[in-house]
This record gives sequence, C-alpha cells and structure tokens, in this order.
Amino acid sequence: MNGIWAIVLAAGESKRMGSPKMLLPWMGMTIIEQVVENVLASDVSGAVLVLGAGSCGIKNITSRYNVVHCYNEQYQSGMLSSVRCGFAALPDDCTAVVVMPGDQPMIEAGEINRVLAARMESGKGIVVPVYRGRRGHPLLIDSRYREEVMSLPENEGLRVLAARNPGDLFEAETDDPSVLRDIDTQEDYLNGLNIINKRWKRRSVSN
Repeated sequence: MNGIWAIVLAAGESKRMGSPKMLLPWMGMTIIEQVVENVLASDVSGAVLVLGAGSCGIKNITSRYNVVHCYNEQYQSGMLSSVRCGFAALPDDCTAVVVMPGDQPMIEAGEINRVLAARMESGKGIVVPVYRGRRGHPLLIDSRYREEVMSLPENEGLRVLAARNPGDLFEAETDDPSVLRDIDTQEDYLNGLNIINKRWKRRSVSN
C-alpha cells in the first residue's frame, strides 16, 4: 500500500440545505455513502471519516465500511477543525493525506487517483486539481505538513498552506468539473442528480 490516507469531511451542519445533506438519497444510497465508496475504490490505503453534526445518523449508515470514524467536538468552528480531527486519527505510517469533502459525490475514484499520480510525477507535497483555472478537491497534503496544518489560523484554513509553500504546490489540470461541484443547497442537489443521471445514461449507451 502507498501509505496515503483520505480524510472525508462529514461534520458540517448543512445550514444552507436546511436538512442533513449527507443523508440525502443519491443513486440508490446516500451522498456520504457514495463519497465513501468512491474514496475506498481509489488507491488510498485507508480513510478517516470525520463526524460532527448528525453524527449518529451518518455513523449508522457508514459503519459497514472499513473506515476509521472520529468525532470533531469543535465542528461548529468550521472545516479546518475537522481536518485537524482527521489528522489526529491518522496512523503513524501515513505518508500523505487526501482531503475529501463529504458533499462531493460526483468526484469518482479515477479523479482521486489522478491526484495521487500527480504527486508521484511532480514530487510535490501539496497537490490540488484545477479545472479551467479554478482549484477544487480533493486536496493532497504530504504528512510532513501535519504540524503546520494543526497550527493554521482558524479563519483562513487550508488555503494558507498553499500560499505559504508555493514552491511545493502542484496544480493538476483536469477536464472533470466535478472537482468544483459541492452540494450546499437544494438547487445544487437537484443539479447534481441531473448531472449524474446523464453521466450514467451516457455510460450505459457506450457499453
């Protein structure tokens, strides 16, 4: 195994959605199940699922997966607190981390693997997918940045890490807009379902 782990962020309060978005139906499962399945289908060595708001419901439906669950008691502080919770739960032999938001079910295993491959090819410690000039997810961070991540300013988050280390940053160009597509609102959700349905129809026709 490559020692690269994923941190799946599923601790948010879903304020803009108005209901727990991780548990919304998605192609015969829920959004968070799809994200976890995509992550585990990639070449990562393991995954940590960070819980917070609605933790019981999410843990119940993801307990069948081979993931490490951790609970972020400070989830209301924002995403960085969940990233730190995930880092704290990683094994000592972890070499790098892929940070994967739990509300991006359209990012498939192939796109995650593209980021892993970009790390190998570039030799850089921070890798971010870029679609038409815009940075997306998943974000890969070498384990040597663990202590720096744990001390980043709460109000700025992971974007500061890239700004502080521009020489160790690689932007991996992709033709997949899914790296930018998260689900925050009801409109995002319906658009996402429409996109994924069209994707599966195209694949069914090609097969």
